Formats: sequence, C-alpha cells, structure tokens
Amino acid sequence: MVAGPAYSWEGSRIGAAAPPVRTERGWLLLYHGVDEHAVYRVGAMLLDLADPSKVIARTRRFIMEPEEYYERVGLVIPNVIFPAGSVVTDGLLRIYYGCADTAIALATVRLDELVDHVLAEPGV
Repeated sequence: MVAGPAYSWEGSRIGAAAPPVRTERGWLLLYHGVDEHAVYRVGAMLLDLADPSKVIARTRRFIMEPEEYYERVGLVIPNVIFPAGSVVTDGLLRIYYGCADTAIALATVRLDELVDHVLAEPGV
C-alpha cells in the first residue's frame, strides 16, 4: 500500500483514479477519497520517479469536489467525481472524469501549476 486516508475529506478510504502522469518532479497521481456522507472528492500526490512506493508530497485538501448539477445529481450515486483518465498536451493536463454515474466531463489545469500546488501543500 502506498497511502491510506489521512484527512477528513477522504473518509475511511482512498483509491487511485486516473493512471499516474510522469513529470520532472515525480509521478503525479490523482486519487479519490470518500467521506462519511459518500461524497467523492479528488486529491493529488507526487510519487518518487525511481520508487513510486514513496510519496513525495500530497495535498491536504481536495483539488476537486462535486459542484455542478451533473456532478451532484445522478442516476444511481449522487455527489461523485471520479477521474478515469488524463492527457497532457502543450503543458495542459486534461482530466476526464465521471460524474454521478451519469455523465463524463473534462477539467483542465496547467500541469506545472498542479505539481507546484502539490509540492506547496505537502501532506502526509
């Protein structure tokens, strides 16, 4: 096991979401946490390039949470955002994520900004 839940927004379980993205500063891993109200949120961590079992840094706070109607209201499970894949193009990380088991959406962020954010907020 690489990491376990450490913050209240993660509840009693966390899990890898989209496959890790290689950066100059480590493997960027998006992961989900599920709190006691069954709300799925997204965090990020950096893993060592040579030994991905070592966590370099991890966000203490989530970086995404259900906000839009299609993320909060679903056919089966409400309040879910769950990254399933990501692509880097021209320095932009495109995060494809499922929404409340009903829709698929796209979020974007500059890869270097997200990595800097993870490193600036090093959690457990």
